[in-house]
Amino acid sequence: DQSHMMILLVYVDDIILTGSSQAHLHSFINQLGAEFDIRDLGRLNYFLGIAVTYHSDSIHLTYTKYALNILKRHNMLDCKPVSTPMASKGRFSRTHGTPLTYSTFYRQLVGALQYLTMTRPDISYVVQHVSQFIGSPTDAHLEAAKRILHYLKGTPGHCIPIRCSTNSSFLVAFSYAD
Repeated sequence: DQSHMMILLVYVDDIILTGSSQAHLHSFINQLGAEFDIRDLGRLNYFLGIAVTYHSDSIHLTYTKYALNILKRHNMLDCKPVSTPMASKGRFSRTHGTPLTYSTFYRQLVGALQYLTMTRPDISYVVQHVSQFIGSPTDAHLEAAKRILHYLKGTPGHCIPIRCSTNSSFLVAFSYAD
C-alpha cells in the first residue's frame, strides 16, 4: 500500500489542489463536487498574483506581472534599473530624513513589496529593513523603498522553481460557483 500526499489551499472562494496521485486527486474532486457547487478552472496558471508555468521536471512560480504592476502603480516603469536592492550605506534610523506628510503611499508600497518577497527572496532583507519604519516613514526611507523598485525594474523575471515529476504532481484551480 502506497501513501499519497494531497495539498489543498483555500483562499476565500478559490481552491488550489495538488498531490502525488492524479487518481486520488480526481476522486477527491468528485467528492468535493458532490458536496459543493464548484467550478473547475482547470490547470492552475495564475493565483493571487502568482503566475505558474509548467516544465518537464518543475513548476515555476513568478510574480513578474505583479512586480510590473507595482512599478506601474508607483509610476516607476521607466525608472533606471540598479544592480542591488539596497545602497551600500543602507542603514537608517527613525530620525533619518524628513517625515513624510503623506505616509499612505509608503505603507502601500512596502506592503506590496512584502507580498512580493514570497517569490523574491533576494529582496527579503531590504524589504524587512524598510518595513521597520512603516509607522513614521521619512523621505530617506521612501528613497530606500524606491530603490527596491529600481532593482525590480532590472530583475523582473525571478521565479521559484519547484522540482517535481510531471507524472506525480499537478495543480488544479477551483472556485465556488455563485
